[in-house]
Amino acid sequence: MRLTAVRRWIRGPVVRSALGILVIAGTLVGCASSPHGGGVQVVDRNQRDRVTSGQYLVRRGDTLWSIAFRFGWDWRELARVNGIQPPHVIYPGQKIRFDGGASRVASAAPRPAPQPAPAPAPSTSGVVTNPVPRQPAITTQPAPPVSQPARTPVTPVTRSASGWAWPANGTIIGRFSSNGSLNKGIDIAGELGQPVLAASDGTVVYAGSGLRGYGELVIIKHSDTYVSAYGHNRRLLVREGQQVKAGQSIAEMGSTGTDRVKLHFEIRRQGKPVDPLQYLPRR
Repeated sequence: MRLTAVRRWIRGPVVRSALGILVIAGTLVGCASSPHGGGVQVVDRNQRDRVTSGQYLVRRGDTLWSIAFRFGWDWRELARVNGIQPPHVIYPGQKIRFDGGASRVASAAPRPAPQPAPAPAPSTSGVVTNPVPRQPAITTQPAPPVSQPARTPVTPVTRSASGWAWPANGTIIGRFSSNGSLNKGIDIAGELGQPVLAASDGTVVYAGSGLRGYGELVIIKHSDTYVSAYGHNRRLLVREGQQVKAGQSIAEMGSTGTDRVKLHFEIRRQGKPVDPLQYLPRR
Protein backbone atom coordinates (compact mmCIF):
# COMPACT_ATOMS: atom_id res chain seq x y z
CA MET A 1 0.00 0.00 0.00
CA ARG A 2 2.77 2.43 0.92
CA LEU A 3 4.77 1.57 -2.22
CA THR A 4 1.74 2.23 -4.43
CA ALA A 5 1.20 5.61 -2.79
CA VAL A 6 4.84 6.57 -3.29
CA ARG A 7 4.72 5.65 -6.98
CA ARG A 8 1.51 7.65 -7.41
CA TRP A 9 3.17 10.67 -5.71
CA ILE A 10 6.28 10.45 -7.96
CA ARG A 11 4.08 10.53 -11.03
CA GLY A 12 2.14 13.48 -9.70
CA PRO A 13 2.12 17.01 -11.19
CA VAL A 14 3.97 18.49 -8.19
CA VAL A 15 7.15 16.52 -8.85
CA ARG A 16 6.93 16.96 -12.62
CA SER A 17 6.65 20.70 -12.07
CA ALA A 18 9.61 20.71 -9.66
CA LEU A 19 11.72 18.74 -12.12
CA GLY A 20 10.82 21.23 -14.84
CA ILE A 21 12.01 24.10 -12.68
CA LEU A 22 15.30 22.32 -12.02
CA VAL A 23 15.85 21.77 -15.75
CA ILE A 24 15.15 25.43 -16.62
CA ALA A 25 17.39 26.88 -13.89
CA GLY A 26 20.77 26.36 -15.56
CA THR A 27 23.94 27.68 -13.97
CA LEU A 28 27.39 28.45 -15.24
CA VAL A 29 30.27 26.25 -14.20
CA GLY A 30 33.85 27.54 -14.14
CA CYS A 31 37.01 25.49 -14.21
CA ALA A 32 36.33 24.13 -10.74
CA SER A 33 33.03 25.57 -9.55
CA SER A 34 30.44 28.16 -10.56
CA PRO A 35 32.25 31.43 -11.33
CA HIS A 36 29.42 33.76 -10.44
CA GLY A 37 28.16 34.86 -7.08
CA GLY A 38 25.11 36.63 -5.73
CA GLY A 39 23.19 39.07 -7.87
CA VAL A 40 23.11 36.80 -10.93
CA GLN A 41 19.67 36.00 -12.27
CA VAL A 42 20.11 33.54 -15.12
CA VAL A 43 16.79 32.22 -16.39
CA ASP A 44 17.77 30.04 -19.30
CA ARG A 45 20.70 29.06 -21.52
CA ASN A 46 20.29 28.62 -25.26
CA GLN A 47 23.99 27.85 -25.80
CA ARG A 48 26.42 25.79 -23.77
CA ASP A 49 29.11 28.44 -23.39
CA ARG A 50 27.08 31.63 -23.38
CA VAL A 51 24.21 32.95 -21.30
CA THR A 52 21.52 34.37 -23.60
CA SER A 53 18.83 35.43 -21.13
CA GLY A 54 18.48 36.91 -17.68
CA GLN A 55 20.59 39.68 -16.18
CA TYR A 56 23.51 40.33 -13.85
CA LEU A 57 23.75 43.03 -11.19
CA VAL A 58 27.16 44.70 -11.28
CA ARG A 59 29.12 44.52 -8.03
CA ARG A 60 32.11 46.50 -6.83
CA GLY A 61 35.27 45.28 -8.55
CA ASP A 62 33.47 44.00 -11.68
CA THR A 63 34.59 45.13 -15.11
CA LEU A 64 32.92 44.71 -18.47
CA TRP A 65 35.75 42.33 -19.37
CA SER A 66 35.26 40.13 -16.31
CA ILE A 67 31.49 39.92 -16.80
CA ALA A 68 31.89 39.08 -20.50
CA PHE A 69 34.46 36.40 -19.62
CA ARG A 70 32.26 34.95 -16.89
CA PHE A 71 29.18 34.54 -19.05
CA GLY A 72 30.81 33.55 -22.34
CA TRP A 73 30.36 36.82 -24.25
CA ASP A 74 32.61 38.89 -26.46
CA TRP A 75 33.05 42.14 -24.54
CA ARG A 76 32.26 44.34 -27.56
CA GLU A 77 28.97 42.58 -28.23
CA LEU A 78 28.00 42.70 -24.56
CA ALA A 79 28.68 46.45 -24.56
CA ARG A 80 26.62 46.89 -27.73
CA VAL A 81 23.51 45.05 -26.56
CA ASN A 82 23.58 46.97 -23.27
CA GLY A 83 24.16 50.36 -24.85
CA ILE A 84 27.48 50.86 -23.03
CA GLN A 85 29.56 53.44 -24.86
CA PRO A 86 33.35 53.94 -24.75
CA PRO A 87 35.25 54.03 -22.44
CA HIS A 88 32.93 51.18 -21.33
CA VAL A 89 32.64 52.15 -17.67
CA ILE A 90 30.13 50.23 -15.56
CA TYR A 91 28.84 50.97 -12.06
CA PRO A 92 27.79 48.93 -9.00
CA GLY A 93 24.07 48.34 -9.18
CA GLN A 94 23.94 48.49 -12.98
CA LYS A 95 22.00 45.73 -14.70
CA ILE A 96 23.79 43.87 -17.48
CA ARG A 97 21.31 42.03 -19.65
CA PHE A 98 22.02 39.00 -21.77
CA ASP A 99 18.89 39.07 -23.95
CA GLY A 100 19.66 42.25 -25.90
CA GLY A 101 17.69 44.57 -23.60
CA ALA A 102 19.13 47.96 -22.79
CA SER A 103 20.92 48.38 -19.49
CA ARG A 104 19.41 50.75 -16.99
CA VAL A 105 21.98 52.69 -15.06
CA ALA A 106 20.99 54.57 -11.93
CA SER A 107 22.46 57.97 -12.64
CA ALA A 108 23.54 60.25 -9.84
CA ALA A 109 21.28 63.14 -8.93
CA PRO A 110 22.26 66.28 -10.90
CA ARG A 111 24.10 68.88 -8.95
CA PRO A 112 22.33 72.23 -8.57
CA ALA A 113 23.72 74.92 -10.84
CA PRO A 114 25.88 77.44 -8.96
CA GLN A 115 24.12 80.71 -8.25
CA PRO A 116 25.91 83.91 -9.29
CA ALA A 117 27.28 86.00 -6.44
CA PRO A 118 25.10 89.04 -5.69
CA ALA A 119 26.51 92.30 -7.06
CA PRO A 120 27.76 94.71 -4.36
CA ALA A 121 25.28 97.40 -3.40
CA PRO A 122 26.24 100.85 -4.73
CA SER A 123 27.72 103.22 -2.16
CA THR A 124 25.41 106.06 -1.10
CA SER A 125 27.68 107.84 1.35
CA GLY A 126 30.10 109.13 -1.29
CA VAL A 127 32.99 107.77 0.80
CA VAL A 128 35.50 105.82 -1.16
CA THR A 129 36.81 102.91 0.85
CA ASN A 130 40.25 101.47 0.43
CA PRO A 131 40.17 98.55 -1.95
CA VAL A 132 40.99 95.13 -0.52
CA PRO A 133 44.53 94.24 -1.59
CA ARG A 134 44.71 91.42 -4.02
CA GLN A 135 46.07 88.14 -2.78
CA PRO A 136 49.10 86.89 -4.69
CA ALA A 137 48.30 84.26 -7.26
CA ILE A 138 48.85 80.71 -6.01
CA THR A 139 50.85 78.64 -8.40
CA THR A 140 50.56 74.91 -8.14
CA GLN A 141 53.21 72.45 -9.12
CA PRO A 142 52.19 69.92 -11.78
CA ALA A 143 51.08 66.61 -10.31
CA PRO A 144 53.81 63.99 -10.40
CA PRO A 145 53.27 61.34 -13.05
CA VAL A 146 51.45 58.22 -11.93
CA SER A 147 54.01 55.55 -11.22
CA GLN A 148 53.83 52.62 -13.59
CA PRO A 149 54.07 49.09 -12.22
CA ALA A 150 57.57 47.70 -12.34
CA ARG A 151 58.22 45.59 -15.41
CA THR A 152 58.58 41.98 -14.46
CA PRO A 153 61.20 39.71 -16.06
CA VAL A 154 60.67 38.47 -19.60
CA THR A 155 61.73 34.88 -20.28
CA PRO A 156 62.75 33.90 -23.82
CA VAL A 157 59.98 31.64 -25.10
CA THR A 158 59.23 29.59 -28.18
CA ARG A 159 56.14 30.73 -30.03
CA SER A 160 53.84 28.80 -32.31
CA ALA A 161 53.12 29.90 -35.87
CA SER A 162 50.11 31.84 -34.54
CA GLY A 163 52.24 33.65 -31.96
CA TRP A 164 51.39 31.81 -28.74
CA ALA A 165 53.82 30.51 -26.09
CA TRP A 166 53.39 28.16 -23.15
CA PRO A 167 52.32 30.05 -19.99
CA ALA A 168 54.15 27.69 -17.60
CA ASN A 169 56.32 24.60 -17.48
CA GLY A 170 54.70 21.47 -16.15
CA THR A 171 52.60 18.43 -16.86
CA ILE A 172 49.12 18.84 -18.31
CA ILE A 173 46.71 17.38 -15.77
CA GLY A 174 43.47 18.67 -17.25
CA ARG A 175 42.46 19.02 -20.89
CA PHE A 176 39.96 21.19 -22.72
CA SER A 177 36.43 19.90 -23.11
CA SER A 178 34.03 21.14 -25.78
CA ASN A 179 31.19 20.56 -23.31
CA GLY A 180 30.65 24.02 -21.81
CA SER A 181 29.91 22.60 -18.37
CA LEU A 182 33.38 21.04 -18.10
CA ASN A 183 36.94 22.34 -18.49
CA LYS A 184 37.12 25.49 -20.63
CA GLY A 185 40.93 25.33 -20.84
CA ILE A 186 43.87 23.25 -19.70
CA ASP A 187 45.39 22.70 -16.25
CA ILE A 188 49.18 22.65 -15.83
CA ALA A 189 50.74 21.22 -12.67
CA GLY A 190 53.68 23.04 -11.11
CA GLU A 191 55.42 24.24 -7.96
CA LEU A 192 54.09 26.86 -5.54
CA GLY A 193 55.45 30.24 -6.59
CA GLN A 194 56.53 29.07 -10.04
CA PRO A 195 56.43 31.88 -12.66
CA VAL A 196 53.30 32.19 -14.76
CA LEU A 197 54.08 33.81 -18.13
CA ALA A 198 52.02 35.81 -20.61
CA ALA A 199 51.28 33.54 -23.56
CA SER A 200 51.38 36.41 -26.05
CA ASP A 201 51.75 40.20 -26.18
CA GLY A 202 48.77 42.15 -24.92
CA THR A 203 47.12 44.33 -22.28
CA VAL A 204 45.98 43.20 -18.84
CA VAL A 205 42.23 43.82 -18.70
CA TYR A 206 41.51 42.04 -15.42
CA ALA A 207 43.60 41.19 -12.36
CA GLY A 208 41.76 40.06 -9.25
CA SER A 209 39.77 37.35 -7.52
CA GLY A 210 36.19 38.35 -8.34
CA LEU A 211 35.40 35.36 -10.57
CA ARG A 212 34.47 32.46 -8.34
CA GLY A 213 36.18 29.21 -9.25
CA TYR A 214 39.28 30.87 -10.74
CA GLY A 215 41.02 32.16 -7.61
CA GLU A 216 43.52 34.94 -8.29
CA LEU A 217 43.01 35.52 -12.00
CA VAL A 218 44.68 37.49 -14.80
CA ILE A 219 42.97 38.13 -18.14
CA ILE A 220 45.00 39.53 -21.05
CA LYS A 221 43.55 41.03 -24.22
CA HIS A 222 45.73 40.20 -27.22
CA SER A 223 43.52 41.59 -29.97
CA ASP A 224 39.89 42.37 -30.69
CA THR A 225 39.47 38.62 -31.20
CA TYR A 226 41.56 36.83 -28.58
CA VAL A 227 41.96 36.95 -24.80
CA SER A 228 43.75 34.55 -22.47
CA ALA A 229 43.15 33.77 -18.81
CA TYR A 230 45.44 32.51 -16.02
CA GLY A 231 43.76 31.21 -12.86
CA HIS A 232 44.54 29.88 -9.35
CA ASN A 233 47.64 32.06 -8.88
CA ARG A 234 49.23 32.67 -5.49
CA ARG A 235 50.18 36.28 -6.27
CA LEU A 236 49.53 38.63 -9.17
CA LEU A 237 52.45 40.65 -10.53
CA VAL A 238 50.61 42.89 -13.00
CA ARG A 239 47.84 45.47 -12.88
CA GLU A 240 44.89 46.25 -15.12
CA GLY A 241 45.91 48.41 -18.05
CA GLN A 242 49.51 47.18 -18.05
CA GLN A 243 51.16 46.17 -21.33
CA VAL A 244 52.87 42.78 -21.26
CA LYS A 245 55.05 40.78 -23.62
CA ALA A 246 55.07 37.07 -24.36
CA GLY A 247 57.18 35.34 -21.72
CA GLN A 248 56.77 38.14 -19.17
CA SER A 249 56.04 37.01 -15.60
CA ILE A 250 52.50 38.00 -14.70
CA ALA A 251 51.85 35.90 -11.60
CA GLU A 252 53.11 33.19 -9.27
CA MET A 253 51.51 29.76 -9.51
CA GLY A 254 49.32 28.80 -6.58
CA SER A 255 46.18 26.98 -5.48
CA THR A 256 43.65 29.76 -4.85
CA GLY A 257 40.15 28.60 -5.70
CA THR A 258 41.20 24.97 -6.17
CA ASP A 259 42.54 21.93 -4.34
CA ARG A 260 46.13 21.77 -5.60
CA VAL A 261 48.92 23.92 -7.03
CA LYS A 262 48.29 24.36 -10.76
CA LEU A 263 47.70 26.91 -13.50
CA HIS A 264 44.34 26.97 -15.22
CA PHE A 265 44.90 28.47 -18.68
CA GLU A 266 42.26 29.48 -21.22
CA ILE A 267 42.21 31.04 -24.67
CA ARG A 268 38.95 32.60 -25.81
CA ARG A 269 38.11 33.62 -29.36
CA GLN A 270 35.40 36.29 -29.48
CA GLY A 271 34.35 35.22 -25.99
CA LYS A 272 34.10 31.51 -26.76
CA PRO A 273 36.58 29.07 -25.13
CA VAL A 274 38.81 27.23 -27.58
CA ASP A 275 41.32 24.42 -27.05
CA PRO A 276 44.66 26.05 -26.08
CA LEU A 277 46.58 23.03 -27.40
CA GLN A 278 45.49 24.03 -30.92
CA TYR A 279 47.37 27.33 -30.49
CA LEU A 280 50.39 26.51 -28.31
CA PRO A 281 53.69 25.13 -29.68
CA ARG A 282 54.02 21.38 -29.75
CA ARG A 283 56.18 19.99 -26.97
